[in-house]
Amino acid sequence: METVEQLQREYDDLHAQATRLAGGLTDLAQRAMVYHHIFEASGRNHIFPLIAAHGALWARGYFAFGMRLGAALAWQFPLSAAKRRRHLDQLAEFANAFRNVNRLVCIDTYTHFHFTERWGHHPEATRFVAPELLAALDEMHAARREGRELSDERKRRVFESHFFDEQQHVVGPRINDALTALEWPLVKAAALKPLIRFAYFPARTYFWFQHFDRREERITRGLQAFDIAASVGWDQVEAALRNYAVLPIAFFDSSTTHFAQLREAVLSAT
Repeated sequence: METVEQLQREYDDLHAQATRLAGGLTDLAQRAMVYHHIFEASGRNHIFPLIAAHGALWARGYFAFGMRLGAALAWQFPLSAAKRRRHLDQLAEFANAFRNVNRLVCIDTYTHFHFTERWGHHPEATRFVAPELLAALDEMHAARREGRELSDERKRRVFESHFFDEQQHVVGPRINDALTALEWPLVKAAALKPLIRFAYFPARTYFWFQHFDRREERITRGLQAFDIAASVGWDQVEAALRNYAVLPIAFFDSSTTHFAQLREAVLSAT
């Protein structure tokens, strides 16, 4: 049986692959394709990365809007170019902190998926993946190997386990740090109340956060995003990725082939 040291090398190798595939801070479309690959490789049982792909593509437009808004609001300091520049630099750093959260979640999702795919039943696997998340991913992998699609109820359990884990270990601490560093009250107030509408949401459906820094509200909205997706249908949720007009046509022609080419190009680059 493989030793803990061997498992560590496997985990580290997958993490290094994931880090390269996740790209840089602004490579949101690339991350969306990585997320979709995981959804597809799971036998369409792992819903977290599918919804995360929507989050990445939605965020691309949100960040662009936020920077335009910041440029307009900076004129509340008409007599100080230095103050305007300082606040705009803070806003750029804040946006990059959020982009980095998306990047780190993508790295975690890819690493945990492929590690548990191979080593999920190893008695030392909980050294690398939290026990509750490991159990959920093991159930998902078992269904995939047997050619089964999980019920929506079981898919939700996998989603919850992954979502809660990311909120606790990746998302929450970094969002709080980013908000603490943003010393522009007007922009901070706006950042705490984002209006989110993913492409698969029915007409006139959106999330308007009141306190984005509160973990409880993020979790509530995340579970609602799953429930809306389940009611719409997974095929429609997947097809709605096209509506952002960001991913290349070749991706929709054959997502599996396109990701394989992307993976080869990224991992073979020196």
